[in-house]
Parts: sequence; C-alpha cells; structure tokens
Amino acid sequence: MTNLLPLIERAQSWADRRAIVDDGSEYSYQQLIDDSARVATGLLDGAEDLQEARICFLVPPGYQYVVTQWGIWRAGGIAVPLGMMHPLPELQYCVEDTAARAIIADPAVLDKAEPLAESTGVPLLMLDQLSQSADAALPALGPERRAMILYTSGTTSRPKGVVTTHANIQAQITALVDAWGWSQDDQILQVLPLHHIHGIINVLCCALWSGACCEFQPGFDANAAWQRIAAGDLSLFMAVPTIYARLITAWQDASAADQQRYSAGASQLRLMVSGSAALPVSTLDQWRVISNQTLLERYGMTEIGMALSNSLEGERVPGAVGRPLSNMEVRRVDEQGKPLSDEEPCEIQVRGPGVFSEYWQRPAETTAAFVDGWFRTGDVTVVENGVYRILGRSSVDIIKTGGYKVSALEIEEVLRTHNAIDECAVVGIEDAEWGERVAACLVCDASLTLEELRQWAKQQLAVYKVPSRLIVVEELPRNAMGKVQKPAIKRLFPPTEVSGSEGSS
Repeated sequence: MTNLLPLIERAQSWADRRAIVDDGSEYSYQQLIDDSARVATGLLDGAEDLQEARICFLVPPGYQYVVTQWGIWRAGGIAVPLGMMHPLPELQYCVEDTAARAIIADPAVLDKAEPLAESTGVPLLMLDQLSQSADAALPALGPERRAMILYTSGTTSRPKGVVTTHANIQAQITALVDAWGWSQDDQILQVLPLHHIHGIINVLCCALWSGACCEFQPGFDANAAWQRIAAGDLSLFMAVPTIYARLITAWQDASAADQQRYSAGASQLRLMVSGSAALPVSTLDQWRVISNQTLLERYGMTEIGMALSNSLEGERVPGAVGRPLSNMEVRRVDEQGKPLSDEEPCEIQVRGPGVFSEYWQRPAETTAAFVDGWFRTGDVTVVENGVYRILGRSSVDIIKTGGYKVSALEIEEVLRTHNAIDECAVVGIEDAEWGERVAACLVCDASLTLEELRQWAKQQLAVYKVPSRLIVVEELPRNAMGKVQKPAIKRLFPPTEVSGSEGSS
C-alpha cells in the first residue's frame, strides 16, 4: 500500500539528489527513503500500523536522526524526539508522560538510553538493529494523523506535550518555504537542537520538503561553523541570537586574513535568520558590519510553528518580527474580544492550519489555551507601520534563554528538592548574550554557592534551565495575599553581576 505522506512522496521526485551531509558522508533522498522504510518495517514487527503509538527516540543530530524520524512516521507512529542534553529525570518524564511504546536509541548514546529504559520499563530498540529489517508493506497515512509531540514548558510547572498532525507540520513547512524562497538548490548548515521546532521544522523539514541539502554540524563550534560559511557553498543559515553572539566573538578573535574569508563567505549567503529569542539590535548591527547581511527575524512557538516574519526581499525592521505569514491569521484584542489600536500593548492571538491540535492528555489546558478558536500565545505586542514588535510575555514565569523557552515554575519545583533550600523563586534577568539568564532567589543555608547549586542542578535539569545567577535573602518579597512578587525579585539582581558563558556549561 502506498505511503501517502507528502514529505515522502516529494522525496521520490529528487531521489538522486543529496539530502544529508553528516560527518563528511553524503546521503541521497533515495537512501533516506530506503533506510527509513527499513526502520518502519522493524518498528511494525509484523503489525500493519502503529496506530499513533508514541515512539521516543534518542539519536544524535545527523542522518540517522532523520532516518529514525521518517521511520516512525512511515510506520504510523507519533515521533517524540528526546533532548540529547537532558538528564535522566527529564527524559523519564517525556517517556512516561507519552506512555511510549518504545525508545529507539543510537548505539552512541547507550549509556543514557539503557538507564532510561530500565527506569521506565519501556522496551529499548537499537537503531542499528532496526535498520537491518527487510522491506515490507507500510500503512497508508492521512494528513489528520498525529505525527509528533514536542515538549514545551508553557505556563505550568511541568512541560506539556505539544501534539501536531502531519497536516499541521505540512502547513508550517509550506508557509516558510513560500516566505523564505526555499528551493532544491539550497544548502543549509544545521547547528540547532533537534527536539525543538526551530531545528526540526524551520531547518530540517523545510530543506527536505524543498529537495535541498541539510548539512549537520555535530554540536555547535563557532570556528568550525565559520570555516563552513567561508567555503562558499552554503546558501542559508539559521540560528538563535546566542549563536550569532558567539560567531561575532570568534570573528573578532580571528586573524585579519580569516576575518576577510569569513566575511566574504557570509556575504554570499542568500538568507540568514535569527529566532527563538529576541535579537539585540546591537547584535544585528554587529552582524551586518561583519557579514553584509541583515538578519531576518521571525516569531513563532512550538504550538503554532512560525506566525510572523520579516520580509525576504523588503525591509527588515530591527527589533521587530515582521508581518503574518501567508497561511496565518493574527489578532490583538481585549478580554471582551474587541480589537485594540496598533499602539496599545496586548497579547497576540493566532489561528491557522499550522496551529497544534492539542496538549497531550491535557484537555483542560488545551481548552484554556484557545479563545473563540484563536490560540493565546501569551506574548504581548504592538504594531508599528504594519510590523509587529514583541514586548514581552504575559506570564512572568516564562524565561527565554539562549533560544530556549523554559518555565520558572518547573525550575522552582526542582530547586525545592535541594535539602539546603527552604524557599525559592526563579526569574529571568535581561542579558545581552542570552536574552535572559535564569536567576534564582533563595531562602537557604547561606553557605550554598552558585557553583554548588549549578553542579547539583545539572543532574536534574537541562543545562539551559540551570540558574546562572544566585542571590540569597532572608525572606522572599510577597504581597498582602502572600504571593511572591517576582518584579521585586528581579530588582534585587545587579544588572552586570555575571558575564561570560556560565549559562552554557
């Protein structure tokens, strides 16, 4: 029976073209089609259809990641990519929350995968063994099928699983392909994590939908990235502001000859995009001087894909995220649904075919996220000459750091388990490099140091959620009702207390 996923059908149109470059090896679309079919067959193990069984996978970014993702989809499963940097408790949460049928692991991460499988009781399937399966009939799949669950912190203390269908994913992809002029002649360097929408949809899926080539860099290394940019064969590059800040630093530290090579290589790219966090205007200006490129800023989130984008060909407004994409509707209204004037700050609400279908197993929270069919983003905007500018978030408990959106409530919940901490509050403190730094205000044993806290927290939280600023107080500031006053907590932190790269290690 024919597999009806458009992504796979399109891949057959350019079977002999390069799809992936990974660690110096090149893989064609035909190889990707064949290898993913074998993984799908192995997952089915004689069954006709996985029927939306959740399959978690722990596979490093690269060709095998794509083979695994496509294999899960082609077998009729829901793909749940796990974060490579996440500690065991966070991985366990995703596996248990989705009630996963299996965990697929690359042999390279067996040291993480085995404890995860043992602790959750979920079968562990090794990718190299699945890849040896013989070809067999694969199920026919319609666009309404649920395809993927990505975890986002949202506004609750524990991450929520954002469910997207194949139709949602296709709508997210095609909007960007249209807006950013993707074609089969493109080649992009992929340096982003692949358990977030930025790396999965904006980079990987857009490239493969277009018949383009996606080249993987194993982990981000600024000097290695500059060498690839300088080679002159890339056409696109997409990253978060923190990565651009590191590239600027590496350029500044390079010799004059290398600076010239790097700048020449960057200037010939047709498009460079920044997203997942606010881009400081100073970074945009520095990058323009170095590369002769004005970074394209856009706005989106896990639940909706991308909703707004600056223009590919027209003016790109510094500090703004552009206009609605072709298939997205956007509105700004008050609590009664009355439209507000452009200059009045309010929450942006969106609807369109790319908007997610549900929060996994959370019907009440899914319902609460929408009003009259419009998704409530929680982000506050104004509009200037038709262009949207993001002012911040309606929830003080969401922190954007290094391109990641994290929940302060989730971090607080973990910190409270430390035996030296009595009370805690976590806030985001503005930072030129990271957008915001995760900062912890504690009532605790005064001997607890920032380094001790970080070493402990790294065993419980992904590294980008670990506080990089710390202040100890006798009591948390509260209002008359006993509610912690986070704006007051933010004011306790000096503006230049920490510099360097603590937030990334």
